[in-house]
Amino acid sequence: MLVKTYGSAVSGIEAYTITLEVNVTTGIKFYIVGLPDNAVKESQQRMESALKVNGWHWPGQKIVINMAPADIRKEGSAYDLPLAIGILAASEQIVSDKLGKYIIMGELSLDGSLMPIKGVLPIAIKAKQEGYEGIIVPKQNSREAAIVDGLKVYGAETIRQVAQFLVTGEGLEQEMVDTDEEFRRNIDVIDFDFAEVKGQEKVKRALEIAAAGGHNILLIGAPGSGKSMMAKRLPSILPPLTLDEALETTKIHSVAGKVSSGTSLITRRPFRSPHHTISDVALVGGGAYPQPGEISLSHNGVLFLDELPEFKRSVLEVMRQPLEDRTISISRSKFSVDYPASFMLVASMNPCPCGYFNHPERQCTCGPGMVQKYLGRISGPLLDRIDLHIEVVPVPFAKLAEQPTGESSREIRKRVIAAREIQNQRYSSIEGIHCNAQMTSKLLNKYAVPEESGRLMLKTAMEKLGLSARAYDRILKVSRTIADLEGSDNIKPCHIAEAIQYRSLDRDTWGN
Repeated sequence: MLVKTYGSAVSGIEAYTITLEVNVTTGIKFYIVGLPDNAVKESQQRMESALKVNGWHWPGQKIVINMAPADIRKEGSAYDLPLAIGILAASEQIVSDKLGKYIIMGELSLDGSLMPIKGVLPIAIKAKQEGYEGIIVPKQNSREAAIVDGLKVYGAETIRQVAQFLVTGEGLEQEMVDTDEEFRRNIDVIDFDFAEVKGQEKVKRALEIAAAGGHNILLIGAPGSGKSMMAKRLPSILPPLTLDEALETTKIHSVAGKVSSGTSLITRRPFRSPHHTISDVALVGGGAYPQPGEISLSHNGVLFLDELPEFKRSVLEVMRQPLEDRTISISRSKFSVDYPASFMLVASMNPCPCGYFNHPERQCTCGPGMVQKYLGRISGPLLDRIDLHIEVVPVPFAKLAEQPTGESSREIRKRVIAAREIQNQRYSSIEGIHCNAQMTSKLLNKYAVPEESGRLMLKTAMEKLGLSARAYDRILKVSRTIADLEGSDNIKPCHIAEAIQYRSLDRDTWGN
């Protein structure tokens, strides 16, 4: 008997419906075709054990399974459940008219219980788009899928529950999630507050500008000066995620298997801080079966690279293209996938190997040329892509002993949101542009034209500091953001002057 069940395959962050054709006929062998990987081929042993433990029998006949379309590679163990249900129906151990109404996905244990899978949110979105009545997934993934409105989502713990539901309509309860309530519940939670920071007003100002315009920033300072502490507080002043951004962020984390059990929607901007021993593939994504890397997991959030010069040169260089294009394409011989990578890069570094170059109290012990050699670990093209370079000076004891009196993150965030709103209105008719950091050269010539005195100031800085053409663009973008924070339509000389100050490592005198 021939039976069809329906599953889904995930490529990048998009899902594709897979038709699982199961035919049980006279014979004795088991065949599975349609470009399955080893994990899919090994499903026979898991299915056979699960069926026998739960009181069914493995058909003593020829079983042929086709996974269509055959030109899409089927990966992982998530097809165990729909294949097992198909075998039960094809061998007439269960009879159901609901198989064509649901997308069914889940990994089977040997006792028939279901294990969580990856990529449930894209699968649920695709099921709704194609008009399926619902989706049946492991209980641990049900809340994640239930944020898709207009789709019935059922979470199952065992294959017996799934079979009972398909036959009688009972045994499973529909998972219900109020998407709006889930979205708003944790949107304003702040773990690290700028009100706790003593001193460092200049650094706070630079981080506020970075947050307001979506700019990349590099913090340079001695060990213990507060670079990591300040970076961890940056997400607290970024504008809250929109619902569309939250859904897109959750899709990426779902594909990577990073959505914890019981979580339905990621409502806070990601903050990723990989160790400096990370590989190229782990950072940008890839592998034999491509998965999102750290830059994609940081999408709509912050990627923090602590001790930037300690990262391998090759790791840093692979970020150059995603920093410009805000997407990463991973190509293999037979296929390619695209992952979004619109993130804010926040990096920190010591000014020299010993860490005390330009320190107000301690003496640098590095020999001649060592400072420049240390900075040389970061290429010029990568530095050009970082909009703001800010020196972090250690806070003196007198300041540390005081009670914190700085602005809270919520107060700073209000100004950042106001500046972002100006940018949203400015770029509302331009697809893919949402903040000043994303401006193209054409938009710079339209929206970031300084006054004549500011232009002359920038010309002088370019000549004396030896700035590159890309640094010129970055200064204009940052000055546009500073003007937006002040609510100014025009870019004034004071805005240009402040933006130039944030190009420390472009100066020939640095390290000499």
